[in-house]
Amino acid sequence: MTPQELRSLCLSFDAAGEDFPFGPETSVFKVAGRLFALSALDARPLKANLKCDPEDAVRLRTEHEGLIVPGWHMNKRHWNTVTVDAGLPDRLVRELIEDSYDLVVAGLPRAERLRLDRP
Repeated sequence: MTPQELRSLCLSFDAAGEDFPFGPETSVFKVAGRLFALSALDARPLKANLKCDPEDAVRLRTEHEGLIVPGWHMNKRHWNTVTVDAGLPDRLVRELIEDSYDLVVAGLPRAERLRLDRP
């Protein structure tokens, strides 16, 4: 997955936006003001911090050792750092990004979830 594909996918979700609170080199993708993906799109290798169910996070780290690791500068229980351009199938990366978005939306107040058509 290229940086442009990563950015486009993150921005394709309902009410998703891009912000730069940590400087121009780090893209922060949010829904309703809450972070669901974080990436330095110019970095090589290309990595993204993604929210993950804690049980799935451990399993993914074991199955994809070195490519999926505990979230850098994040809560290591709930976040993974995923190397998106180093051998992981694009389909898996897309699923992980969508799962991250869904987990964040699930934590929003009900009115916000209904506005996003995700009760």
